[in-house]
Amino acid sequence: MATRKQQSPPQQPPPQQGSPQPNAQPTPSPHQAVLDEVGPRLKRLRARRGLTLAALAETTGISKSTLSRLESGQRRPSLELLLPLAHAYGVPLDDLVGAPEVGDPRVRLSPRPHANGGTFVPLTRSPGPLQAYKLVIPDRGAEPDLRSHEGYEWLYVLDGRLRLVLGQHDLVLGPGEVAEWDTKVPHWFSSADGRPVEVLSLFGRQGERMHVRAKPKGDGGPVN
Repeated sequence: MATRKQQSPPQQPPPQQGSPQPNAQPTPSPHQAVLDEVGPRLKRLRARRGLTLAALAETTGISKSTLSRLESGQRRPSLELLLPLAHAYGVPLDDLVGAPEVGDPRVRLSPRPHANGGTFVPLTRSPGPLQAYKLVIPDRGAEPDLRSHEGYEWLYVLDGRLRLVLGQHDLVLGPGEVAEWDTKVPHWFSSADGRPVEVLSLFGRQGERMHVRAKPKGDGGPVN
């Protein structure tokens, strides 16, 4: 009896070197991985600062929808969007894109001339109702020029002697002394002895006050 010869299956040609393999997933570039992390990083940063999308949109001029899409990864981050966000948060652009730490913890402060004389240094690096400043106040003369405006101010004298005229009160404060007032009350301050005085200022433009948490009774620890 004649037997049928079984045919072997046709051989597949070996894949050429460099040709794509079936079902192979493309490897994302390192740059794409960095960009994918920008949105979640922006969302975490906004949450830590306690800002709403509406408040951030008002500060940066970027629409709420664009900010939302940027945070969710639906909008590709660009320099045009990241620059105003870095400015609003008061952080370097590197912090938004996740650049590696360089190991330098120093904060770069920028002293600025004050319109009424002296120097002020912004200490707050983020937008918010309360802003902190260090002021170096010169002798502004003996005749007070009282002014008033919206807000609430808290001053702590670091060094020197500060003359504070507040409404009908004429006060002199030394190192370690504090004053706070509603800035709608006419006020003026100057060095009290002709030498520059250094103060720490907390100012709320809409009348926000600094809240001091009192220590529990009988607790010898510091006040927070």
